[in-house]
Amino acid sequence: MAAKAKGKFEWQRLFFILLGLAVFFGIYFSAPWADAVDPTGKAFPLSPQGKGAIALFLMAGIWWVFEVVPIGVTSIAIGVMQAMFFIRTPREAFSDFMDPSVMFIFGSVVIGLAFTKSGLTRRLAYKMLELAGERTSMILLGCLIVTAALTHFMAHTAAAATVFPILIAINDLYGEGDRPTRFGKSLFIGMAYAAGAGSIITFLGAARGPAAAGMFKEFTGRDIGFFELTKYLSLVGWLMVFLIWAYLGVAFKAEKTVIPGLRERVKGLSSQLGVLTRNEILVIVFVIGVVIVMGLQSFVPTLKPLDRSAIILVSTLMFFLCKVLTVQDLEEIPWNIILLFSGAMSIGFCLWKTGAAQWMAVHWLAMFQNAHWMVFVLGIALFVLIMTNFIMNVAAIAISLPVSLVIAKYLGVAPDVILYASLVTAGMPFVLLIGAAPNAIAYESKQFTTGEFFTHGIVMSVILMVVLGIALVTIWPMLGMPILMK
Repeated sequence: MAAKAKGKFEWQRLFFILLGLAVFFGIYFSAPWADAVDPTGKAFPLSPQGKGAIALFLMAGIWWVFEVVPIGVTSIAIGVMQAMFFIRTPREAFSDFMDPSVMFIFGSVVIGLAFTKSGLTRRLAYKMLELAGERTSMILLGCLIVTAALTHFMAHTAAAATVFPILIAINDLYGEGDRPTRFGKSLFIGMAYAAGAGSIITFLGAARGPAAAGMFKEFTGRDIGFFELTKYLSLVGWLMVFLIWAYLGVAFKAEKTVIPGLRERVKGLSSQLGVLTRNEILVIVFVIGVVIVMGLQSFVPTLKPLDRSAIILVSTLMFFLCKVLTVQDLEEIPWNIILLFSGAMSIGFCLWKTGAAQWMAVHWLAMFQNAHWMVFVLGIALFVLIMTNFIMNVAAIAISLPVSLVIAKYLGVAPDVILYASLVTAGMPFVLLIGAAPNAIAYESKQFTTGEFFTHGIVMSVILMVVLGIALVTIWPMLGMPILMK
């Protein structure tokens, strides 16, 4: 039976490998595609390289979703195919594998590793469990709240890397070993989702906020204030956190309602840790220092030119200089996940620089140019949601926002609602692991499959669109956001 099961699996794997290749070659060698035309009559032709980028984009999506090879290997294929089929030069394709955003993810992962190695992870996990109690539903809620709250003050990647080892410690206390459990699935998928939901609330949660605000100022001449963003997006972000908790509690009902004796056990374990060690103190100091510098960038002009990847990598250097981490610890870094994001950056830039992404955006948004304003806004948000599951959310906004702001004028839609609706969906790529670093970090737990993440992500994406629709007609107008131009 085991041999048959293995044989069946291999046939399925071969099918999806060939399906991905068939899609790639079918599109790559197809006849030229028609131009995309925006409402002003401007044509956007699709070059052979752009068509090749779309072909590669779809092939990578199939391979990633069905995990026909390790997800990092699919990323390598993205670089190889660009070079072999002249979609972009090898220098361009492979340079993206070391993009500053990838190095930021690397630095975030190292922070999580430092928390674990120093012992801070267990200390934080025990303190949180003392507060959450013994009910698994409350433990899950506590984890989601902590994750979302951290993203108000640091990048969601850093928040996920910080929380991840804490969740590993909590899952160990659940008492089911390393095998996947329903509680484990809800814990780690929930962490990924909550990191996205929390990250939309302040400019510190991700780079997409400042980038979108900069584009908005170019088109409208108006600045988006630090607290203005929080005013409009806090209710949406926190509502999603509690909806994520409710959904996961039903979809992955925990095997145990309570963990008997957990509180007393945790108190005992916590007391055994004693006072903070030298390494724990150093990790706290370095991480707080990084968070403070990143936070001050929004207020101190002299700090704005500093690259956030360089800032977070300072902590990596300090961990090794002070011997908090050693060279052996580098072997524990999930390089498969780092490669995943390297490939995601490469395909994202490939779509962008070949003009394929703009061609897709114009085609998509042109369908809504004569629609009701709400259908138009939700259509923009849906496009951003789809794109941000495949490419950088900054790129997804950069592609869609300029085009949508132009079309919005024809429909009398205020630019503010376009901006905020785009930021909501750009922050919550619930479907694919490559959509955001927290998704990939959560996958490293080995508690869920890519298929499970995909399936439940579709449901959560539908819920997100419903919440956005409610915000458009109730929450945002009540808070004073202009919806239609007067």
